[in-house]
Amino acid sequence: MTDENRIPLAGVIGSPISHSRSPRLHAHWLRKYGLPGYYVPMDVSQSDLETSIRTLPKLGFVGVNVTIPHKESVLVMADLVTDRAALIGAANTLIFRKDGKIHADNTDGYGFVQNLRQNAPNWQPKSGPAAVIGGGGAARAIVASLIEIGVPEIRLSNRTRTRADALRTEFGAKVTVYEWVQAGNMLEGAKTVVNTSSLGMVGKPEFRVPLDALSPNAVVNDLVYTPLDTAFLQRARAMGCTTVDGLGMLLHQAAPAFERWFGQRPEVDDQLRQLMLR
Repeated sequence: MTDENRIPLAGVIGSPISHSRSPRLHAHWLRKYGLPGYYVPMDVSQSDLETSIRTLPKLGFVGVNVTIPHKESVLVMADLVTDRAALIGAANTLIFRKDGKIHADNTDGYGFVQNLRQNAPNWQPKSGPAAVIGGGGAARAIVASLIEIGVPEIRLSNRTRTRADALRTEFGAKVTVYEWVQAGNMLEGAKTVVNTSSLGMVGKPEFRVPLDALSPNAVVNDLVYTPLDTAFLQRARAMGCTTVDGLGMLLHQAAPAFERWFGQRPEVDDQLRQLMLR
């Protein structure tokens, strides 16, 4: 069978993966635009990651999304890495090229910014510090995008201090690291607060960072979207904050990947969001 006759396949790799809404999202776009193709979830362990990545192109895959905990590991497997993925130190999108090369990109920062601009239209990122909780691949994307759009100071805390320190070393003087036991203190005066960790996700530990210092003027975003309305967002909203859930980031970050895999730039609209909420 020639490449022209193959039905293009894509998917999402992570562990766990059963919570992912990406398959529903991409299936909707494939139907909407009448395109051939399938998008499947794949629970892949760290020990099987490289073997899986190397095998997928042979099975007809044109690319995959990458989620927790593999976003950093896949970079070393790529032949080509975009500047933003290299800066972030993590990839959420792989494109399997026809010449056999693996192309790594990161669209998380793009999706994050577009989500806040759409759902918190009064958000002014340059107006004050941002507080970021977590130090993994998603945190790298968020820190990079916050610096790019002009946030004056980024306060960062992670359960493992060394990971937070690594981000401080990589991203420079705009980043200030707080000890995990002092994470609540970094919220004072913050205009943007983002949970990039898996805390509060279904099957993960609860989000227990104290919110006493949180300003009601802050825009609060949780990247977790299972559950959609996390306990963190509920507590922040009760304090008067503008809250933004993580679903919009998922929708916006997916659009560039879909275009590269299937050749059609999809639209992110309210109809799509309502579909994903069913």
